[in-house]
Amino acid sequence: MLHREPCRLSFRSWLAVTVGVLLGWKPSACSDLPGSRPNILLLMADDLGIGDVGCYGNNTIRTPNIDRLAKDGVMLTQHIAAASVCTPSRAAFLTGRYPVRSGMVSSNGYRVLQWTAASGGLPTNETTFAKILKDTGYATGLIGKWHLGLNCRSSKDHCHHPLNHGFDHFYGMPFSMMGDCVHWELSEKRVGLENKLNFCSQIMAIAALTFTTGKLIHLMTGSWALVIWSTVAAILLSVSSYFTGALIVHADCFLMRNHTITEQPMHFHRTTSLILKEISSFVKRNKQGPFLLFVSFLQVHTPLITTEKFAGRSLHGPYGDNTEEMDWMVGQILDTLDVEGLTNNTLVYFTSDHGGSLEAQLGNNQYGGWNGIYKGGKGMGGWEGGIRVPGIFRWPGVLPAGRVIHEPTSLMDVFPTVVQLGDGQVPQDRVIDGRDLLPLLRGTAQHSDHEFLLHYCGKFLHAARWHQRDRGAVWKVHYVTPMFHPDGAGACYGKAVCPCSGHGVSRHDPPLLFDLSRDPSEAHALTPDTEPSFYQVMERVGQAVEEHRRTLGPVPLQLDTLDNVWRPWLQPCCGPFPLCWCDQEGDGR
Repeated sequence: MLHREPCRLSFRSWLAVTVGVLLGWKPSACSDLPGSRPNILLLMADDLGIGDVGCYGNNTIRTPNIDRLAKDGVMLTQHIAAASVCTPSRAAFLTGRYPVRSGMVSSNGYRVLQWTAASGGLPTNETTFAKILKDTGYATGLIGKWHLGLNCRSSKDHCHHPLNHGFDHFYGMPFSMMGDCVHWELSEKRVGLENKLNFCSQIMAIAALTFTTGKLIHLMTGSWALVIWSTVAAILLSVSSYFTGALIVHADCFLMRNHTITEQPMHFHRTTSLILKEISSFVKRNKQGPFLLFVSFLQVHTPLITTEKFAGRSLHGPYGDNTEEMDWMVGQILDTLDVEGLTNNTLVYFTSDHGGSLEAQLGNNQYGGWNGIYKGGKGMGGWEGGIRVPGIFRWPGVLPAGRVIHEPTSLMDVFPTVVQLGDGQVPQDRVIDGRDLLPLLRGTAQHSDHEFLLHYCGKFLHAARWHQRDRGAVWKVHYVTPMFHPDGAGACYGKAVCPCSGHGVSRHDPPLLFDLSRDPSEAHALTPDTEPSFYQVMERVGQAVEEHRRTLGPVPLQLDTLDNVWRPWLQPCCGPFPLCWCDQEGDGR
């Protein structure tokens, strides 16, 4: 039996409902659902492959708690991320809009925010679901990973901070877990920076030696200034290279509670327990509801830091261990709802920000996820393996248990779904690309509202899908695909991710065509000889792409180089810069 809580409306919402009733409009979702104005708990994994979860086909990694959510709720099998890397995917999730609309993309190789102290981030004029629900009376919290920017002009302006985007409470990493946080061999930027600094140091050293030799054998005239400055530059570059790893650890790997840094750098042996403690505290503080809590797991991103309890426990090495620990965390969170009597009045959603990383490989060890039958992985703009993610909704008594939906849906759909459940208003002053999922989830609608979905890589459109409902077909058109290497491989091994443009991609004319309803693995490209509808499909998808492009306007690209480099004056520091060290988490270890 659901706890029936009165539907608490803001004055604006009450006025809209009253006028609507007088005019004979259909009542809102808030009035026709039992247990309306639910608590909303959103769980997002980081880099989890869809093939790593039991209910999606894995039988060797144990995920009983995620599987229980699917058994008790609704599972989406064609749930799509708006980008195949973290920052743009999360921006789209929070705003319900393709990241190209908000500028959370780049025109170069910087696919995500590179530093906490970069000036780019989710623009302040974007509206998140947290901001809307906060205005309707929800307590809103984000615990875990942010990776959508922090500051603009100073280290304390917090222009991109979660608290400036509708969250009442934030605890976690403003940046992202990465191998460089523990000086790991798989490095996102440390190794590259060290190599560049060492190369420049060697150039300066050679220059100093050349100038010195020239002076000594009287081939060069003038002062010794060039020798001195070249030598000083070589020394400074060499020292900078030596300290690069420590700089990254202190600059990006720290915890914040709201605007206060609590741990810099992080002590990873206790991060999981701190996150769970914060989640439990938030739920208990706000159990009278309603609340919106976005739990953004640090798992299962490399370097796969796992507590001793789960280390060596799985059949898939550190990645499997980390996945099983995250599943255990899901169980702990669900247990908290049970203990507090909130299960029946809480909508729970589980997903991943994009697919597993195939290139996270070192020697014979695979540190990234498995994307099941789907081709490609993280960083690939169009292939299914990079964008098809788990999508599970549970709301006992409202959503049917055990329902499986094969319709195309998107992470962007969470925006209008939770906004309308929270009695908010979907913005009318901008294009919202997400669609309300509730009719589909409840079974009152047969088809998804998405006829077309676009698949970007940075600012470049790589692919599009068309759900031709009258035929039951889902067509996928690839305009651009990454060039895998070595030849015959299924990823860009030797690189962090596949590129979006340039010499590392293939442009297809005519485009590649697949029917995902018959070939979900995208193994057999169709041709005019094998598919009679080839040209009709191409024409219809091409029209949809042009219609979409006409809705785009110019916006500053937040991830381009100028906004995506380290700026010392933007660096959050809990001591006098550069002495960024503090520990306010209790045990002082």
